[in-house]
Amino acid sequence: MKDLSKVSVRMVEIDSESAGQRIDNYLLRVCKGVPKSHIYRILRSGEVRINSGRVDATYRLGEGDRIRIPPLRLGTRTATAKAPKIDLPLLYEDEGLIAANKPAGLAVHGGSGISHGVIEQLRAARPQAKFLELVHRLDRDTSGLLLLAKKRSVLTAMHELIRTGQMDKRYLVLVRGQWPKGKQHVKLKLQRYVTGAGERRVSVDDEGRESHTVFDLERACGDYSLLQAQLKTGRTHQIRVHLTHLGFPIVGDDKYGDFELNKRLAKQGMKRMFLHAWKLAFVHPASGDTLKLEAPLPPELENFLSALK
Repeated sequence: MKDLSKVSVRMVEIDSESAGQRIDNYLLRVCKGVPKSHIYRILRSGEVRINSGRVDATYRLGEGDRIRIPPLRLGTRTATAKAPKIDLPLLYEDEGLIAANKPAGLAVHGGSGISHGVIEQLRAARPQAKFLELVHRLDRDTSGLLLLAKKRSVLTAMHELIRTGQMDKRYLVLVRGQWPKGKQHVKLKLQRYVTGAGERRVSVDDEGRESHTVFDLERACGDYSLLQAQLKTGRTHQIRVHLTHLGFPIVGDDKYGDFELNKRLAKQGMKRMFLHAWKLAFVHPASGDTLKLEAPLPPELENFLSALK
């Protein structure tokens, strides 16, 4: 692969191996030594063009797309900084796919003041890997199942499964309040916005995008309820916003939750959000077999539940 961290304008045509990748991730991968902040700045300013048009950072590349990459400056510190290696618990691995058990507090990728995330650290731990990309994302404060692809063909196939709703994604979440029995289908439109402090948030808004979560009571826990949440769509902070909107804030949620409750629970040792990516089920794109994966609750969440009993 060519190193595109040079000082002249480059025109690059996307091949089948890079098709399906987000433009920001593509540039971060091929523009070695260029600061992340600079990559996102040239995307926002429109200096990066695809087929002569402007795109945002979420644009997914298509085979044959022609990218104009402007002159780029190397960052002296970024060029020499290496991501630390990471030893994540792996729940599954084959020739094309990895399922890791991500702890809470670890971002899945660098950016927004975070030097290195799961993907950068795994690449550092596997320097021989020719290809390694995130299949999907988890919030930094969410623990549990995280999928990564070791082949471009697997990544593309997994994205298609997600896009067409053929992946069953289930979370365990503890909320304040007594949830009614039976499945509850929550369908709300969600809109992203930026706060005055520059932080990204999501709210229920008629101008937003459709979202759908199915909640079911897993266990009643006195003043709390342990829920199973099945994602039908994958909007940013979807589960968190849905539950807060319904009056059932997630325990430990520092963006949308009950802040006074969080302070009290932190003194009892509950210092994280109780949201865990629990189960995944899908047809493996290579073998055709149905793959069912499960990440058990981390000890700190299991211990808190035991204390409630």
